[in-house]
Parts: sequence; C-alpha cells; structure tokens
Amino acid sequence: MDEQRIQSCPHTKKCGGCQLQHLPYERQLNQKQRRVQELLGGFGPVLPILGMEEPTHYRNKVTAAFALDRNRRIVSGIYQPGSHAVVPVDSCLIEDETADRIIVDIRSMLPDFKIKVFDERSGTGWLRHVLVRRGFATGEVLVVLVAVSPIFPTQKPFVKALREKRPEITSVVLNINDRFGPVVLGTREKVLCGEGYIEDVLCGHRFRISPRSFYQINPVQTEKLYRTAVDFAGLTGTETVLDAYCGIGTIGITASDRAKQVIGVELNRDAVADAIANARLNGIKNCWFTAGDAGEYMEQMARDGMRPDLVFLDPPRAGSDERFLSSLLRAAPKKVVYVSCDPETLARDLAVLTKGGYRVQKIQPVDMFPYTKHIECVCLLTLR
Repeated sequence: MDEQRIQSCPHTKKCGGCQLQHLPYERQLNQKQRRVQELLGGFGPVLPILGMEEPTHYRNKVTAAFALDRNRRIVSGIYQPGSHAVVPVDSCLIEDETADRIIVDIRSMLPDFKIKVFDERSGTGWLRHVLVRRGFATGEVLVVLVAVSPIFPTQKPFVKALREKRPEITSVVLNINDRFGPVVLGTREKVLCGEGYIEDVLCGHRFRISPRSFYQINPVQTEKLYRTAVDFAGLTGTETVLDAYCGIGTIGITASDRAKQVIGVELNRDAVADAIANARLNGIKNCWFTAGDAGEYMEQMARDGMRPDLVFLDPPRAGSDERFLSSLLRAAPKKVVYVSCDPETLARDLAVLTKGGYRVQKIQPVDMFPYTKHIECVCLLTLR
C-alpha cells in the first residue's frame, strides 16, 4: 500500500461521503488506529486494526435519491450534506458496481414507461428512491422502488424490461413512503417479482435479507468482525448467550454452534422475522429471537432470576442506552462482547461498564468503511 492507492472522485467536494479519500489506504489505517488508541487505550490494550486487501466497491447496499435538476432532467445520486439537493452520481468508489449500473439503467428507463420522479417543491411525481442490495456470495440482487403511492400503471412491462436488461435481479419490491423526512423506506411494501428478499452467505451460514432489515454493508470485513466477536467470547458449548440488538441474527447464529442456547432481542420486527427464518434456514435449533427493547428484556430476565453467561452487544451508532447498561450491570454476565460502530460512544459506554465492575481485556478495531472516517471495534469485557 503506497501513494498509488490514493483514489480520486469527481463528487468529493459535494458528496462528503469519503472523508479520507485524500489519504493512501495505509495512512487511513494508521489514522484510525491512532483515533481508537486515543479514545479507548485508557480502558485496555488496542490491537492492530484489521484492514482490507481491496478497499473499494465494498458496499452491498446502495441507495439513490431521484429528483429533477434545474432543467427538469431526471438525476439520481445522493443528497448533499445538510440539504435535499441531489448530487448526481453514476458510479462510486465504495459502492457495488452492479448496483450502480442497475440504478443508472432504471433512470434511463423512466421516460419510456411514463414514470415521473417525485418533486418536493411541487409535491408531484411518483418515484423517490431506488435501493439495491446484492448478496456478494450468492450474486442475488434485490431492487426496491420507493414511491409515494402504490399505484403503478406500468408495473408489469417495467419490471419485465428491467429484468431483461439486468437478469441478475432476482426480486423487485415496491415500497410506499408518502411522508417527508430523512427516512428512505416506508412501512408498506408490495412484492412485484421474486420472493421480496435475497439471501447471502456469511461466516458459513445463509441469511435472508429483506428491504428494511439491517445487514452489514461490507461482507468481507463483516466476516472478520463477527469471527473476532465469537473468538473473543471464548464459548465452550455450555453458555446461555443474549444477543442484544440482534438484527437478522447474524452474530447469534454465527455463535450458536459454540453455545448452549442463544436468545436474540431486536426492536425491528421485520429483522426479527428474518432472524427466525435464518435460524430455520440454517437448521439451527438453539436460537430463539423476539421483538422488544433489549433493556426491558434484560430487566425481565433479572426479575425471572435468569442470568446470561455472555452478552453480545451490537447497538446502533448512538451506542447503548442508560437503561440497558443498568440492566446489564444488574444481570452481571461473566463476559460482554461489545461490537461498536463509533469509538466515541463506545468510550462513553465503557466508562459506565468499567465503573460498574467490568474490566476491558482487549479491543480490536476493524476497518469496515475504507475511505470514510468511521471505525468499527470489538471489545471484550469480563466481570471483575
């Protein structure tokens, strides 16, 4: 890795997505290592960051906003930071190339099928976003059309033409979002073709991925992240494991062959449905998933006299909340494996956990998002 690894992109100034694009990849890793050491080194030893051999086009999920430019021409791309102005993007350094090409094809097809894009100023039009998810291991592709109305007069000929142009597409879903705001997907969906989801393989297990369920966007690094988490857990086959913020069950299912039983808790009901289906898909019978608040579930476990031996903790970027951390301290599992996507919120939560009786044994940074400032970490804590 040298100066030749510097990548250039014409959208850098307006997009703001790849904040470290000006640095060769080796220097990006060094900068992230220093950042984790500064924030977390006081809690315990920080291991060398795990980088990528090929740190481009790793995003298996691509979302494009559709709009009209000043000349009333259809454009697709991403919102400029702090605004709803769409920066036209046909290809991206970190996005899956197949997904990018499908979005460009859809944009070119819209006029022929009399499909109008939504105009926020006038409140007219139909198509707002296109989301593409691709299973890197399976090659399956899911296309989600996000529109303001379920009425789609040219549905059949459009879907037929799209699949003829892009036969790798295995499913197309229409998602209805008629609300203003930053959320891309609405709660109503209609499957136009295929199963309405795709499958992918991660850590030797097969996972079902639907439009609204969470699935890590970099499968190459996710393998390293989850295998590190399971290795840190040091399971022997006798433990009861709680997988908090379990999503579609990826960590819990990965750990299931080393544990006595795994209980997964997740607020997103769509993700829980996928987690249950994923356990069934992989023939796993020692995993149980439920929809609910992870903190409330921990409190109920404490009231019922149940104590998990280990807790996997994989919260959103905002970190865990005070209620869950308090419940965790009361339940006092012997080990906690915290998977974090923000070292700043991890530092905040580690301060609470170490004050409450835990010791940080080791911290493993993983570069899940090359060319961006984001850093993922796996942290092992044990009860003193």
